[in-house]
Amino acid sequence: MEWSATCAARAYLDTLRLCNNVGSLRVQELGSNEFVSALAAGMKAKLIVEVTSSPASSSTIALAAAARQTGGKVVCILPEPVLDESKKAINNSGLNDQVEFKTEDPSKLLPRYKNIDFSLVDCKDESYAMLLNLIDVNPVRSVVVANNLVGDRKGLEGIRRKDEKLAVRSVKHSIGKGMEVTMISKNDETDHKRHHHARKRNKSKWVAKFDEKSGEEHIFRLSQLDLL
Repeated sequence: MEWSATCAARAYLDTLRLCNNVGSLRVQELGSNEFVSALAAGMKAKLIVEVTSSPASSSTIALAAAARQTGGKVVCILPEPVLDESKKAINNSGLNDQVEFKTEDPSKLLPRYKNIDFSLVDCKDESYAMLLNLIDVNPVRSVVVANNLVGDRKGLEGIRRKDEKLAVRSVKHSIGKGMEVTMISKNDETDHKRHHHARKRNKSKWVAKFDEKSGEEHIFRLSQLDLL
């Protein structure tokens, strides 16, 4: 699964614009939404799953913006009481075609989705460890984002049963509130060499950010590890 810098940049800018325009959204720390959106779009994620105990937030918008670039969809699993508020926020953003809301018990819903490309789990709920373990990841390449990890809580790598067929690498990022990003891929020598050579050929990507207030466009150079 190759990286698409074009999709990443478009999703980044789309998320920036949408989160600024939709004032009713619960906005997370600056940069986290754009990062998640660019990551999901850049890896061309088709099946994206979000599990949250809160109403649809700016992270939902970010994932939907990514899905719009990849032709994928976002399955947002949330509590029934916040469904109407969440639908309104997504409709206002114009991304309702990309988001499918589910209100059943996430522990029963998650096993229904196979080969998930990208997932984001709000870890404020005490059952977060069980939910992370229920995610059926795409073994070719997938990303699991654990958000709102506080204290000594660990994300996927800290709790998931080891699988010799999969390579698991987790990175805790300074952006967001306790955000841990776990990359999963096939653990075979051929796949490792292919990605190693690809990184040697292209060690960095460019991301554009448009400031609507000043009218200026800022270009950032991110390393491949930052984008992954």
